Amino acid sequence: MDKWFNVGKVVNTHGVKGEVRVISRTDFPEERYKKGNTLYFFSEKGKDPLELTVETHRKHKNFDLLTFVDYTDISKVEPFKNGILKINETQLGHLEEGEFYFHEIIGCTVKTSAGEEVGSITEILTPGANDVWVVKGAKGKEILIPYIDEVVKEIDIDNKLILIDPMEGLLS
Repeated sequence: MDKWFNVGKVVNTHGVKGEVRVISRTDFPEERYKKGNTLYFFSEKGKDPLELTVETHRKHKNFDLLTFVDYTDISKVEPFKNGILKINETQLGHLEEGEFYFHEIIGCTVKTSAGEEVGSITEILTPGANDVWVVKGAKGKEILIPYIDEVVKEIDIDNKLILIDPMEGLLS
């Protein structure tokens, strides 16, 4: 059975020439949205995925704007609204040591180096210089953990465990 990984959600059309507005959920937008790359569209109705080839990509505000080969006007992409763009696991590239895919990090349990459980990672934000991991704490509180060497000390993907050395005030 195929394993699929989310790349982004189509939230709207943009203009009349078949461009769609995507909220990106990928670690590598420049790679995923490169001209000629294949993405798979999954509709809300859950039919078989539709194979799409990226024609153009550009950034606009907080969105990635994409067009696809043979989808040249708004009427053809209107049905894409609220659908999800995915890649197949065979499209995942090799990462260097110390690099991870979002799906490997999300769901990991975070503990301090002193052994105190902080919670589990529910989301990854990519605001700028470094990623920020959103951790749902034991009391339901969201804790933001910067993915920097000073804080994140060990990542064990096989055991879904991350050890941190929190800065003062990070967990309060």
